[in-house]
Amino acid sequence: MKTKQSVVLVAVFAAFAFAVTSCGDGGKAAKEKAMQDSIRVADSLAAVKRVADSIAALPKSIAETAMNTPNLSTLVAALQAGELVDVMKGTDALTVFAPTNDAFAAVQSTVDNLLKPENKSKLQNVLKYHVVAGTVKAADLQDGQELTTLQGEKLKVSIKDGKVMVGGAEVTNPDVAVNNGVVHMTNKVLVPKKY
Repeated sequence: MKTKQSVVLVAVFAAFAFAVTSCGDGGKAAKEKAMQDSIRVADSLAAVKRVADSIAALPKSIAETAMNTPNLSTLVAALQAGELVDVMKGTDALTVFAPTNDAFAAVQSTVDNLLKPENKSKLQNVLKYHVVAGTVKAADLQDGQELTTLQGEKLKVSIKDGKVMVGGAEVTNPDVAVNNGVVHMTNKVLVPKKY
């Protein structure tokens, strides 16, 4: 009987030793799996962040770009007063010849007059005179070309000594990327014949 008990005792110890040894390996395997899972989660989070960053880096609309460009704050105020911000946020492709703050300051009394509520339709005409349907990059402009504005009148393009002029305004910062066209910053406010 003692031998039978001894065999049972040895079998129990062997089973226990096997279980402990297996658990030790299982613990190591579990740790490794957890580590791999953590790496996969970190890689997934990094991929999501890269996608989010690339979406954030995409060009914004004409209106959003203007709002985020300090040198176009007067244009933004004019677009708001003329209730044209939504047009500049739209999906239609537009080319905007955007006067800088200095350009507006050069004709400040005219700007002040146009910003009055009773002159909203005149302001809209002046602003639409700076906009052409479609996307026209600087490289697409040709000397003598005429561009029909949303206001209805035409702007004449001239290129001389590497300078691009549109309607008498110099394009100082061409091809600002936006998701609904292109913006060319100019040094002059363009005023149509009829407004």
